[in-house]
Amino acid sequence: MPIHPVENHRLYRQIADQISGLIASGEFEESTRLPSERDLAVQLGVSRPSVREALIALEVEGKVDVRVGSGIYVARRRPAAAIDPDRQGQGPFELLRARWLIEGEIAAEAARTATARDLARVSAAVDDLQKRQRQRRDMDPADRDFHLAIAQACHNSALVSVVRDLWDQGRGAVWKRMEHHFQTAELRSAVLRDHRMILEALEARDPRAARSSIRRHLERVNREFIRGWKALDKAESATPTMREAMPKPIARVGRLARTG
Repeated sequence: MPIHPVENHRLYRQIADQISGLIASGEFEESTRLPSERDLAVQLGVSRPSVREALIALEVEGKVDVRVGSGIYVARRRPAAAIDPDRQGQGPFELLRARWLIEGEIAAEAARTATARDLARVSAAVDDLQKRQRQRRDMDPADRDFHLAIAQACHNSALVSVVRDLWDQGRGAVWKRMEHHFQTAELRSAVLRDHRMILEALEARDPRAARSSIRRHLERVNREFIRGWKALDKAESATPTMREAMPKPIARVGRLARTG
């Protein structure tokens, strides 16, 4: 059997491909509920966040149905959606961790280097964010402007490129579907408050506060996405375990998966 290189594949994509193969082979039958994410993670040797990202990717492709409050089911057979893997974006949980590490330090640097013009640009993005929230419009353009404006305040084009890439690669189909399921009005309001706190820390020229405020913001988004899965967890635990229904053996995705 030929060996296929996988080092350049996104982890959640490897997991999704394996589950997709099990669905195609009939191991997971149409309209039946999949085993819990916990069981899938154990069998595959990966983290639960990586399984969640894979399941959302499969939903985007029309192969599973995510029913909040009930569970995840194999979709009725229909032509698979032609989705370019590159358009699915980075895994949301992986992306948020990367942004936590990188944007925290960028915000701290911006607090030291921002000019009055830089701060005005950040403030304008916050105002636009508030306007869009009030009008129930897409907040992403203003959110993107906000984070790019902070990077621009560092006066380092490489950092601007990093933030732009993190944003543009992350806002793919998987992220959008995750937001569709789990973003709430409360989260949208909290996001606006978070952005104002970040702006205040920048205006106060406080690197420590700027770092911690942007990290708290990203942690909040991560928590809300995880909380959204709790409804699925409750539904899974409400019926007898499906561990016995898991095809055995499932090939473990690999040691790298444990960091996902």
